[in-house]
Amino acid sequence: MKVMGDTENKVGNKGEAAKRKWDKHYDYYFLGSVIFLYLLLFFFDPEGTCNSLKVSGNIIIQIIPVLLLVILFMALLDYFLHPKTVSKYVGKGSGIKGWSLAISTGILSHGPIYVWYPLLKDLRDRGMRSGLIAAFLYSRAIKIPLLPLMIYYFGVLFVVVLLPYIAIASLVVGEIIELIENRTRRNTVKYS
Repeated sequence: MKVMGDTENKVGNKGEAAKRKWDKHYDYYFLGSVIFLYLLLFFFDPEGTCNSLKVSGNIIIQIIPVLLLVILFMALLDYFLHPKTVSKYVGKGSGIKGWSLAISTGILSHGPIYVWYPLLKDLRDRGMRSGLIAAFLYSRAIKIPLLPLMIYYFGVLFVVVLLPYIAIASLVVGEIIELIENRTRRNTVKYS
């Protein structure tokens, strides 16, 4: 019986090694797939493919400043933040301090949302709670530079009532994410 367990363990280790290898090279596989699809599409519709590449290039040019800012933030995080610091401010024991930090930084953040994903993933790898990430993403609906325009179109009362509700909803969404994540984690441990 012990020999069978060792064999299963070796097979499991090989499976894990193959998964790690796939994860390690996932970026290259994805890039290769996108290039292959563009080449394939170019043979069927050269003009449409060229237009698509032009639009993609314009988007990249527009997001470069925000992307550079996020890269700078990530470099500063790598240099100054240690997992203990992240845990203190946005980790499991952060409490109301973590929620207020996530919501306020979400409100203050600018640029396209997808540019912030690498930074949030890095923070999550360092111990940031998923609920706080959800609250950050949800609270980005409040745009400070656009508040005067919103007041112009909808009135002060509408804005004064709506903004706290968005902040409260970001808390609710964050809590729901954490409940689902904790329940999934318990079920995974229970059935393993």
